[in-house]
Amino acid sequence: MFKKRFNELTSKFNNKKILVIGDLMLDTYLMGHSNRISPEAPVPIIDVNKVEHNLGGAANVALNLSSLGSEVLLIGFIGNDSEGQIFKNLVDECNIGFTPLVQSGNRPTTVKSRIISHGQQVIRTDREVTSDLSNELNKELLSLVSSLINDVDGVILEDYNKGVLNPFSITKIINIAKDLKKPIYVDPKVKNFNLYKGVRLFKPNLSEFRSVYKENATLEKDGFDLKRKINADILMVTRSAEGVSLFVDTDYYDIPTIARKVHDVSGAGDTVIATFTLSDLCGATPKESVLLSNFAAGRVCEEVGVVPISLTMLNEMIEHHNNL
Repeated sequence: MFKKRFNELTSKFNNKKILVIGDLMLDTYLMGHSNRISPEAPVPIIDVNKVEHNLGGAANVALNLSSLGSEVLLIGFIGNDSEGQIFKNLVDECNIGFTPLVQSGNRPTTVKSRIISHGQQVIRTDREVTSDLSNELNKELLSLVSSLINDVDGVILEDYNKGVLNPFSITKIINIAKDLKKPIYVDPKVKNFNLYKGVRLFKPNLSEFRSVYKENATLEKDGFDLKRKINADILMVTRSAEGVSLFVDTDYYDIPTIARKVHDVSGAGDTVIATFTLSDLCGATPKESVLLSNFAAGRVCEEVGVVPISLTMLNEMIEHHNNL
């Protein structure tokens, strides 16, 4: 049975140390109710009775890794503002080693604010600057990477097109990691697709993949073409509720989603790359790593909101499917 093998792999998670680099976000939720329309404009007035702040972007990947028991180092940008302080407090609470790039002035902490009334999202506001980091911040980033990378087992690059990962920094980070034989796992955005060459894992979603490869050929053919162009060891294309397409060497696997019920798919991609990375570093085959990632993603999709996977949740999912 797979339970014994998967438990053997997950028992090693706490021996791994991962460096996560990428775009950081503060997810803010303003929750309340509405019983009246504004006299100023035809919009509802929301009486807010609860405010929540959660880690988003690359920080949610770090949170998933920490929740699975590994040691995590996180590098990314926050502004010199109150939201940046809230972000730092959350990271400290989650046992994540955080070395922030900080700049005062006109580049704020990225904040995604969701206003929710009667359990439904009414509107989302984004406060962000998405231009590439300045030369000064890029150099600071590379200096931090060089000072921390010797002590880690692998590197995850989380690109949300917010400027931390850019044409200047991406190639140099990859070269630093490759010189030290540290495997690199990438969750990309289309803007920088072709810069991530020679990595261990390249994990776009289907929408991102098809924005580069239009549907003029099969997913299998186009997948192998992309894998060859960027010289990745493994290509994983996530297809939401449809599952995962996995390309390893000359092998292609179409692996369905594993979920008992789906409430919310938010954050599932972060759970996938965190679980895959740890599994791969602990000696799993790529197919085993995808199966464990699918268990993890299926479990967090059963929760409402963005919830990190924990070892308890993952083992419960393994136990459930082992008994089927």
